[in-house]
Amino acid sequence: MSADQNPPTPARPKPAGRYVPSVDSVTTIKADGSRRDIHPADVDGRFMQTRRLAAWILIAVYLLLPWIPVNGAPAVFLDIAERRFHFFGFTLAAQDVWLLFFGVSGLGFMLFFLTALFGRLWCGWACPQTVFLEHVFRRIERWIDGDAAQRRALVAAPLAAKALRRVAKHGLYILVALLITHLFLAYFVSLPQLWGYMHEAPREHWSAFLFVFVTAGILYFNFAWFREQLCIVICPYGRLQSAMTDDHSLVIGYDAKRGEPRMTMTEARKRSEAHAAAGLPSEALAEEGDCVACNRCVQVCPTGIDIRHGLQLECIGCAACIDACDEVMTKVERPKGLIRYDSLVGLGGGRTRWFRPRTAIYGVLLLVGATVASYAFSTVKPASFLVSRMTGAAYFVSPADVRNQFLVRIENKRAVPATFTVHASGLPAGVVQNGFSAPVTLAAQGEVVGPLVLVVGRRDYTGPFKFAVTVQDEARTFELVRTVEFAGPDPKLLREEDAENGTVR
Repeated sequence: MSADQNPPTPARPKPAGRYVPSVDSVTTIKADGSRRDIHPADVDGRFMQTRRLAAWILIAVYLLLPWIPVNGAPAVFLDIAERRFHFFGFTLAAQDVWLLFFGVSGLGFMLFFLTALFGRLWCGWACPQTVFLEHVFRRIERWIDGDAAQRRALVAAPLAAKALRRVAKHGLYILVALLITHLFLAYFVSLPQLWGYMHEAPREHWSAFLFVFVTAGILYFNFAWFREQLCIVICPYGRLQSAMTDDHSLVIGYDAKRGEPRMTMTEARKRSEAHAAAGLPSEALAEEGDCVACNRCVQVCPTGIDIRHGLQLECIGCAACIDACDEVMTKVERPKGLIRYDSLVGLGGGRTRWFRPRTAIYGVLLLVGATVASYAFSTVKPASFLVSRMTGAAYFVSPADVRNQFLVRIENKRAVPATFTVHASGLPAGVVQNGFSAPVTLAAQGEVVGPLVLVVGRRDYTGPFKFAVTVQDEARTFELVRTVEFAGPDPKLLREEDAENGTVR
């Protein structure tokens, strides 16, 4: 950030007994290294309402996906036990897991591209940490403990005066953490199986039981105490954003040119009265900024920063300060947007450039990644099959024919039964197929392994040849083809052998 784009605001006297955020240290850490609790005030406004709607849609999606069947399986079902991974009717078997590399890479490129354009939009609007903390756990806290002032008073109150509230609040925290964890486990074992686990003794499924309660304990610790420290201390995204954004990226910022010099309404009125009493012309009165130094933006910040100090690592882009400032500006009859979504260049009075080398490079990488991923996933079929030669001799020669023996393995990757036909094509005249002469019906996620024997009479045998084994579903919506070689001896040797034995072929 350049100094002329968003200059640092002048320091104001520190109110007695109140901590004032600064850019010299992390707000949540005291000078002695201990934790400073943050109790953000509630705020309402257009961004908060939109964020709340988006959060509940995301929570609803998380809760409903294991319940919605698509092609016989939950919409998202990572069946580790059966090595099947279902995504909205699209099924990956264990041998298809390598395709997830393209999916993860595509999400990474998308994150780079969106961050270069819109900053930490993910953190403030869609990150599970923010969604559950701000719209579930802090809602519970505000409902039981009251507003920010009441919560701070409860912290200082004796235990006896707040014991009932603490038990109720933390009891609900634990209940919600268990609910989140059980639903998360359902993504791996399915809801019916999870319900069965819950009706059986823990020792029958001790690994699932341990997973649920350990994970719920971690969630409880995080949302009940650790909270914003996860974003500040552990999550690397806040640090990575400095490498992915630039002065033209959309961030939440304070318009220092318009807001400074800040002063309260009382200070401004006294200053004006003093100038009038001294007989000074109004032109001699220094122009005041729009910021009324109410510190409402600090009070509502979930990480406790002062956005007026400029873009900071702790800012998660939640827009609470925008709603708070707009509310105050409306009350004092001044234009909204003193704190707003804008680029650092825009906040400095310049023009934001959306198309620039950074966004172009990230956009090209995203396009390439999406194209490769789409092609890779398009190659996945709802079934798989392998053709392998049976163990033993590569071929068998009898007085009447030459024989090759293969094993065909067909796997139905769908969550519903399916019927398949198997046939060999490209065979020379005289070759007979034995095995898989009739369609094969497989159960959901079932498989079959059977012999495929090809026989050719010695008279018709002209040497080794290649042929194709094709598997099709009953509706002929797809087909899988494997090229195989029919092995055998040199036909001249067979002719010589027949001549020596006096056998006419």
